[in-house]
Amino acid sequence: MRRGVGPASLRPRNDAANFGTQIECRATTMITASTITTKLVHRDSVLPQSRPIVSFPDDDIRGSVIPEYRGSTFFVNLSIGDPPVPQLLTMDTGSSLTWVHCQPCSECYPPTRTTPIFDPLKSSTYNDISCYVNYCDSNINGICDSTDQCNYSIKYADRTTSVGDLGTEKLSFVTSTDDLIDVSNVVFGCGHKYNAGNGALTNGVLGLGFQKISLVSKLSSKFSYCLGDIGDHHYIYNQLILGDGAIIEGDSTPLELYDGHYYITLESIRVGETLLGIDPNIFKRTSSTDGVVIDSGATLMYLRRAAYEQLKSEIQNLIGGLLPQINGQDLCYLGILNKDLKGFPVVTLNLAGGADLVLDITSMFRQQRNGLVCMAVKISEDNGIGTMSIIGVMAQQNYNVAYDLTTMKLYLQRIDCELLQN
Repeated sequence: MRRGVGPASLRPRNDAANFGTQIECRATTMITASTITTKLVHRDSVLPQSRPIVSFPDDDIRGSVIPEYRGSTFFVNLSIGDPPVPQLLTMDTGSSLTWVHCQPCSECYPPTRTTPIFDPLKSSTYNDISCYVNYCDSNINGICDSTDQCNYSIKYADRTTSVGDLGTEKLSFVTSTDDLIDVSNVVFGCGHKYNAGNGALTNGVLGLGFQKISLVSKLSSKFSYCLGDIGDHHYIYNQLILGDGAIIEGDSTPLELYDGHYYITLESIRVGETLLGIDPNIFKRTSSTDGVVIDSGATLMYLRRAAYEQLKSEIQNLIGGLLPQINGQDLCYLGILNKDLKGFPVVTLNLAGGADLVLDITSMFRQQRNGLVCMAVKISEDNGIGTMSIIGVMAQQNYNVAYDLTTMKLYLQRIDCELLQN
């Protein structure tokens, strides 16, 4: 992150120093986004015009999850404000602040024309947050402007940045059955300046970290998400669940919360039946710049150089001369993923506690537009993250991933998300 001062802040309707998060399930009449493609969400609009009243356990929120068109991230389908404005926010367990593009905005480009930039002046439920509220702190590079409005500045590893004002607003989540759930007084960043860096086009970020500013910390100590193929835009069963309704199933591994990240312990890596000779000590966390983090906001997997080189070498040995290797920084071959790598052995990440994360070819390789198939793994030290290893969202495809912050465990279940639908 870097420090920065946001633009001239919007004037508050009232100070939001005292607020509590409220959840409401309701039937409502909503604006439509009728021009969004059916390829994206299998329906005619991001937010259908009407929804029945729904009943969920207390503090339980469910949201539909949509893959970004380039296959680089997953969006959570929701709306913000009153009247509600549809948004597609990057689902990110690697950060805690939720933020959206706000009018006026510099260099802001929403992912679709049916998810416009939010204008807080047109919302009856928006409130600024002053500098004197404890959310305005170092976790968001919080700074006071001349009118005591809290500004934030956040920078991500892919060099994406957002700068703006801190406020509270109502979020409305669209479930997989087109129901609507409102969550009031959510702390969020109203971004007026944006730099996409190497990131995807987005309306903003839904921060699912554990710090006090996050939605997770306000609602419950449990959440889960189930993800299908990141390249399958017709699959409608991806879902996010926040609260007691989270699906806590599968094998578990210990979870450590440190410096805003979810850490797990990676003990070894196998390619097929071959155990790679990687020293497990290189995956241990000794500071905030090493260890292994699970991060739904990162696309690829990042490994320390020593681990990457052994994995790369084993893959080269298996593919051999079957496909032409292309010289370059990444390990790439000329070929078609689902044709030329059919039958390639799975790569297994062996985690502490006996849990495994099994990666098939769609999780280990990416099909590039120029006819190249590239390993979806990069070297940590070459990508500005020090010696930290990151398990990104591609490695989490075809899994239900559950975070239980009470027992401090991460649960992994390899499953078709359709089987988890009520």
